[in-house]
Amino acid sequence: MTQAEKEVENGKEKEKDRDKEKEKEQQRGVKRPIAPAAIAEPLQEQIQSNFVIVIHPGSRTVRIGRATDTVPITIPHVIARRHKQSGQPRYEDTWLLREGLNKPESNEQRQNGLKMVDQAIWSKKMSNGMRRTPVSAEQARAYNCQIRPAVLDSSSRVKWTNTSHHPAYLVGDEAVYVNPSDCYNVHWPVVRGQLNVHSGSGGSLTAVLADLETIWSHVIQKHLDIPLKDLKYYRCILLVPDIYNRQHIKEMVSMLLLNMGFSAIIVHQESVCATFGSGLSSACVVDVGDQKTSVCCVEDGVSHRNSRLCLAYGGSDVTRTFFWHLQRAGFPYRDCQLTSRLDCQLLQHLKENVCHLSQDISGLQDHEFQTRFPEAPAFLYQIRLGDEKLQAPMGLFYPTTFGIVGQKMTSLQHRSQGDSEDPHDEHYLLATQNKQDQSSKSTADRKAVSRLGGGLDGEVSCQGRTGETSDIPRSSGTGGGGGSRGEMELGSAQGECLMGTGEVEEPLSTHLSRKTAIISQFESKALGLDKAILHSIDCCGKEVVMM
Repeated sequence: MTQAEKEVENGKEKEKDRDKEKEKEQQRGVKRPIAPAAIAEPLQEQIQSNFVIVIHPGSRTVRIGRATDTVPITIPHVIARRHKQSGQPRYEDTWLLREGLNKPESNEQRQNGLKMVDQAIWSKKMSNGMRRTPVSAEQARAYNCQIRPAVLDSSSRVKWTNTSHHPAYLVGDEAVYVNPSDCYNVHWPVVRGQLNVHSGSGGSLTAVLADLETIWSHVIQKHLDIPLKDLKYYRCILLVPDIYNRQHIKEMVSMLLLNMGFSAIIVHQESVCATFGSGLSSACVVDVGDQKTSVCCVEDGVSHRNSRLCLAYGGSDVTRTFFWHLQRAGFPYRDCQLTSRLDCQLLQHLKENVCHLSQDISGLQDHEFQTRFPEAPAFLYQIRLGDEKLQAPMGLFYPTTFGIVGQKMTSLQHRSQGDSEDPHDEHYLLATQNKQDQSSKSTADRKAVSRLGGGLDGEVSCQGRTGETSDIPRSSGTGGGGGSRGEMELGSAQGECLMGTGEVEEPLSTHLSRKTAIISQFESKALGLDKAILHSIDCCGKEVVMM
């Protein structure tokens, strides 16, 4: 057998061996990878509405309730704390009084505002086409000065809060009716929509947060019948103003989660919740509160940052102005004082009952009101009023009638000052965005130059000699100016609303300083409610970036 024949036979034997191995594998079966057992996805916990508590703190009242409640619990947002030491000086936050009322220009400003209000009332006709007959305060004064109160009952049946068991604190109506002679400090933790942080007693941020925790815990335990130890099963929705202090919100969230023990929390703005509650997707929300008025445009569930305005006046300023009108008309209750909590409550009740904005109610009209104070008889007073009932609420449109001088009356949304505990705060995001903008702009400029250089080398070199190509690096350098714009308190759209649109040919630093000066001047003015609404809508239409 030749060598070639041997190789052929060996090849045939190898093929037979391979066939035998294949047959054995088929008999054994081919090994397949074992599929891992399917892992069941965890079922999402169903959130029950009755285990969600909504907290809406305000300057005068606080509203707390379950998400399923038709009407929330509403109590005065006030707390009275007992003195820790005997002889400690008494402190009480004011109700209707505020800074800027006792300036030399205050009375003159009130008079000028009243003239504008009277002119506005006279210029508008009634529904029957007739003009209103103006009624002077002297006509009502001649009648009211002759009025003497009638005794309804020898006892008013209203008592001071019982403090014989020396409670450490009193909340709500109990704090309102605490006797001034008792050793208690009275604090309102929220003023004009912000935490009432001041230099007086109980004015530190820690003390204000402790007051909030005590008031809210008291309402949850007493009115909602929820033990504090069970809050770990509840979630919380906290409503905050449209213009807020980020640091204060952070501290309140920590207090709700760590101190009170809620399992989860969501913070939302009042305007957005108002639109959802009304079934609207877009609206201009106007909230006239007790001490501040906020205006904001909401579109598709998003609050436009540049449209937010906070006016530092509200219902309490209308009440105080109404008291000024009552004094001009000879208010028969002559012992009324704005420093008394109960007198302020009486004026608030009187304003809600008689004040209006109807042009058809004209002439002098008679009214009655009662005074029921602890340790005093119940009296019935009669009073005759004319245009005073309309002049007081018209102050919302002519805020100079409030007589507030030297105070910041209009607030806009400010940039965040940054948070040392948050490495990805707003400043980091702005800096990152500016770098990305600079990089993309530089890339676009290089591409533009390369396209020009492809066929117009001579023209580009000629333009370089004339200095016209210096516009390219200057335009790319303006991206760095975005950092300066980011440090401003307002976006560019807000500045355009105040300054008007147009090309700015002055240097960037001069332009920014001029814009800041105009914004500061704008915030110092007392803007009427109607003008504030128009300004907010105007800024909403010009907004470019959603923050």
